[in-house]
Amino acid sequence: MRALGYLIVTFMAALAALAGAHAEGPAALGKGPHLAIRLVAETTTPAAGQDVTLALDSRPEPGWHGYWQNPGDAGFPATLKWTLPKDVAVGEPAYPVPGMLLMAGLMNYVFEAPYAPLVTLKVPAGLATGTSLPVKLHAQYLVCTKTLCVPEEADLSVDLIVGDGAVSAESRTRFDAWRRAIPKPLDAKGSFQKEGERIRIAVPYPAGAPLADAYFFPITTGLVDYAAEQKVTRDGDRVVIETRAGTGGTGPLVGVLRIAPGQGLMVTAAAGTVAAALSSAGAPDGVLMATLIAFAGAMLGGLILNIMPCVFPILSLKALSLARGHLDERSARHEALAYTAGVVAVCVALGGAILALRAGGSAVGWAFQLQDPRAIMVLLLLTVALALNLGGLFEIPTPRFVNQAGGASGAFATGALAAFIATPCTGPFMGAALGAALVLPWPAALAVFAGLGLGLALPFLALGFVPALRKRLPKPGAWMETFRRILAIPMWLTAIALVWVLGRQTGVDGMTQGLLVALGAAIVLWAAGRRQARGLGFGITAMVMLLVIVAGGIWLAATAHRPQAGPAQTTGSAEPFSEARLATLRAEGRPVFAYFTADWCLTCKVNEKVAIETDTAQSAFAAHKVAVMVGDWTDGDPVLGRFIQAHNRAGVPLYLYYPPGGAEPEVLPQVLTPGMLAKLGT
Repeated sequence: MRALGYLIVTFMAALAALAGAHAEGPAALGKGPHLAIRLVAETTTPAAGQDVTLALDSRPEPGWHGYWQNPGDAGFPATLKWTLPKDVAVGEPAYPVPGMLLMAGLMNYVFEAPYAPLVTLKVPAGLATGTSLPVKLHAQYLVCTKTLCVPEEADLSVDLIVGDGAVSAESRTRFDAWRRAIPKPLDAKGSFQKEGERIRIAVPYPAGAPLADAYFFPITTGLVDYAAEQKVTRDGDRVVIETRAGTGGTGPLVGVLRIAPGQGLMVTAAAGTVAAALSSAGAPDGVLMATLIAFAGAMLGGLILNIMPCVFPILSLKALSLARGHLDERSARHEALAYTAGVVAVCVALGGAILALRAGGSAVGWAFQLQDPRAIMVLLLLTVALALNLGGLFEIPTPRFVNQAGGASGAFATGALAAFIATPCTGPFMGAALGAALVLPWPAALAVFAGLGLGLALPFLALGFVPALRKRLPKPGAWMETFRRILAIPMWLTAIALVWVLGRQTGVDGMTQGLLVALGAAIVLWAAGRRQARGLGFGITAMVMLLVIVAGGIWLAATAHRPQAGPAQTTGSAEPFSEARLATLRAEGRPVFAYFTADWCLTCKVNEKVAIETDTAQSAFAAHKVAVMVGDWTDGDPVLGRFIQAHNRAGVPLYLYYPPGGAEPEVLPQVLTPGMLAKLGT
């Protein structure tokens, strides 16, 4: 079949070349190239001994397509001939997950949109700074439409100079996007079995991991009939693909399992016995089930967020507003729905921003905005203002975020504020749920983020719709004002934590500026509160001054000098995380506990103080010779971001335990105890 396909393609190319005299021929062919390729280096100043990633930035014209490394039943892959300096070497190209084009019973694996195979270039050690490294490439490839094919070729080059290995932010973002499209290698081996005209392939895959639009793209030729329909089944901790076998080929079978649109796993399967799948959950059902599980997990995680110190005061005030009894049944429900709408709107907006940024190549996750000092500054000013409001220094004018009679608009704003201010927190069930959302189709992913918002809003929603719950609230009285003052304490603690994070991100100077900006805002709010005490309004002057202070604070945070990034701060015997060091420790047969944290992650810091850094855990680590590694994601390190993403997590905390000789790590819960850690390595 492959030979026949090649003859068909060759015949079509010849036919297209002869069609120049016809009206359609010249219009269809044009001048070319129909597949424009650029050779791009992630850095043009690599350090001696450094690996450099090169990209073949390939852009087919509309209506044309290029071919994957295994083109399928027809076509042929690109041929790359390199001209390299002495001792410089390149690896094999790594291709993104392709698309499928079925024509006349022939299956083609193609790219109809821009794509970029990646190649690793190895720069030898010992080269002097300033050494020129010209890299040249002659590429021959086939580009086709649905009716004709044209062989093309391109001479490409990039000039490298041995330097410091620096990578610009623009280049990092672009290459991060290209890397995201490359299938990730699957450590565990698969297996396949041929039975007559059928072949069954088993791929290890966790039962709880999402799977959408699944398809197996074979790289090894001859073992699989490309054009045959594939039946993909979830069966416990494996995915089983059953299809028609090819007419030849030998193992091992290498290919790519697509697990979501544009995402895949590189699989190697050895010949063996593959039991038939016991379940019959196809890919669409798998997507629905994964979405429902992730939605439930996100909803439960959002519910738990309500006890966090930055959210609890806001929820309490809204609950007490219902306890006053001034709202009728209809108004109570309207406020509950408005509050829920505000929470869900912010969660979906944040989720949409995360999905958009990740689609553009950024390795961001939940609470990504807290990696930016400007967001920390805004949150600091918000928490200071809320703390002063709860302390009775002033009353917030319309829209009244936390006023007891704010109406539907005030309830919506309160919900939006509660969701935004809850972003430094994560908890049980949230990590796995949001991690799953990032590999689901975008409508399902946004539904999961909406589930998080629904869980966060659920207590107030229940109070608004269940009169019996409202009757259980304490009777109104003078104690409510005292309780309101007490609620200012967790807000002040949140503000102190944000100041500390700002200092960690921008140094002592940035922290000092943040304190001065907060002080300026407090003085303005105090003056406005004095006006209110005399029966006057908040004042337009105070409002303008606050806007100026906020804008000034954002500008100061944006221009603050960031301290030189250094190794992650560690305690005890812990060492900074790197994938190379992890591989070394695992090769030595040592158990490894790796945890990923950030200064702005409240859950991370609590776990570190009450579990990881305790004498019980540290003594157990030493006794069992457990190597401890810490990855600091405070500033959004994209390398750590990709590693976290590879473990189906949307952010921190992430806790991994690698047993000696184990293939896959054990993902530990997001709430740790000393006893749990003491058992590691036993």
